[in-house]
Amino acid sequence: MSRPATLLLLPAAFALLLAAAPARAAGEVDCKLTFDLAGWSVFYKTASGEGTVSCDNGQRMAVRISAKGGGLSFGKSRIENGTGEFSGVHDIRDVLGTYATAEAHAGAVKSSKAQAMTKGDVSLALAGTGQGWDIGVAFGKFVLEAR
Repeated sequence: MSRPATLLLLPAAFALLLAAAPARAAGEVDCKLTFDLAGWSVFYKTASGEGTVSCDNGQRMAVRISAKGGGLSFGKSRIENGTGEFSGVHDIRDVLGTYATAEAHAGAVKSSKAQAMTKGDVSLALAGTGQGWDIGVAFGKFVLEAR
């Protein structure tokens, strides 16, 4: 093949590579989490639950949730129908993994919780109401795994 013909094919090959690039290059995806979570704390804090991540591109995934940490924390609580909103997501699998957390909490009988956490470029803001009692400050990790 002659050199001019090769030079003409390079832009076409580059355009094909760009068209075949994964959806990740298309931009961020809006994903939300709905969940139920129950746990306790006496200095050491632990909670577990399940939820569903739904994204505006049609992707859905069932997830298992675990949270562990420590600090000056005492109590027992349950959150039902909690919600979360992710940012920095390009594909639903980006939401999986371990998030760093820090929180202050207090509540009796009917309690509310709001928390923000991060995992690299992905952030998650949680909100929920539930039952139980708790008070304290805790640091730890929040883990989302596919079910």
